[in-house]
Amino acid sequence: MKEAPEAADGRYVLYWMQSAQRTEHNPALEHAVAEANRLGLPLVVGFGLTCAYPEAAARHYAFMLEGLADVARGVKARGATFVIRQGEPDAVALELSRQARLVVCDAGYLRLQRLWRRRLAQALDRPLVRVEGEVVVPLLTVSQKHEYAARTIRPKIERLWDDYLVPLDAAPLANRTAIDLASDIDLSDPLAALKRLDVDWSVPPVRRFRGGEGEARRRLDAFVNHALADYGALRGKPEAGAVSHLSPYLHFGQISPMEIASAVRGAAPAGSEGRKAYLEELIIRRELAINHAWHAPDTYDRYEGLPDWARATLADHGSDARPHLYDAATLEAAATHDDYWNAAMREMTATGYMHNRMRMYWGKKILQWSATPEAAFETVLSLNNRYLLDGRDANSYANVGWIFGLHDRPWPSQPVFGTVRSMGANMFKSFDAPAYLAQVKQMAAAEASV
Repeated sequence: MKEAPEAADGRYVLYWMQSAQRTEHNPALEHAVAEANRLGLPLVVGFGLTCAYPEAAARHYAFMLEGLADVARGVKARGATFVIRQGEPDAVALELSRQARLVVCDAGYLRLQRLWRRRLAQALDRPLVRVEGEVVVPLLTVSQKHEYAARTIRPKIERLWDDYLVPLDAAPLANRTAIDLASDIDLSDPLAALKRLDVDWSVPPVRRFRGGEGEARRRLDAFVNHALADYGALRGKPEAGAVSHLSPYLHFGQISPMEIASAVRGAAPAGSEGRKAYLEELIIRRELAINHAWHAPDTYDRYEGLPDWARATLADHGSDARPHLYDAATLEAAATHDDYWNAAMREMTATGYMHNRMRMYWGKKILQWSATPEAAFETVLSLNNRYLLDGRDANSYANVGWIFGLHDRPWPSQPVFGTVRSMGANMFKSFDAPAYLAQVKQMAAAEASV
């Protein structure tokens, strides 16, 4: 990312950790270990924590701090030094780099993440190596253009993924000298650490999900051993418990998509419905979303980033009568006429998660019940980012965009939607909707008892 002479007086190699918040199956960490071994130097893993990340609240910080506590233990076990400090991440990395021979960083795809890396590269006077590990196939190896649908990117990824789905060995760190660098956040008690941060507490932590690569791996093992075989048939049934629930862990980099894909491929025969469906979502759809964020850096989270045809048809139907009109506050309060929609909203606000089938219905109804498509987009995006643990993510931004036509095609015209795909109550005939309502009620009660 930046070519410069190595600092001859550097005391260590620095890995600035940001996107890949884990110590296993982490290509950036393994590259940093290899560089430290080449130079005979110790390794420092540094993390900068900003309390001003856009739209992040106590819910998101709690999950992240739980994961970073795992990281701290894992880095120590590898024989390296872990340092976590409050501040803008690139500024923390720059300060830690002053005693480093060279710096390694992981990849980020969103606007702010790219800005941090760009600012560090501009300020740094020693090499900066960026190592991509949050996709299965490197972004620009797949395609150097903006892909418009899964059908265009799928063959490009499938031609290459066998070359990249290979084991990543963890090499021992030769120089295990501890470096005397102070942290200013104590991760021995993540909740206590959270309470000392100046963050938004209006969206509190949840019990349903605990952060960390250990918990992510436990969920992965449970999925491949108990749910994967029926995933193809049951993934669209929110009450069935057939999904992996790994999206929050992927968002925070607490588990590698490579590790998940390898486990799924190893547990299910080629051609099986469950394996095919899961890899489609994990690799094809997720990496299509990352492609979108990378090639549309100014608009991936804006109404203007939707396809021309979708904005045109929504504009043509902007004056259509809406069956119901709800403002953002009523929607956030889950106070609509639709019990199923209200349950989905409560699942989100109470637990930080919503089944993907319900997310589709939830977002489509906001489009149908809002005065304008632009207002609907802002409401969907705001609620998505505020409450979901996997919000504020390339995949999540693409999911929001899909509600309004992104990565989709025109369908037969309907009121309000025009040729953007709609969703109606008929979907509830395909699963046990009353059971879903009961589950949400139980989950919300469990969260309220904290």
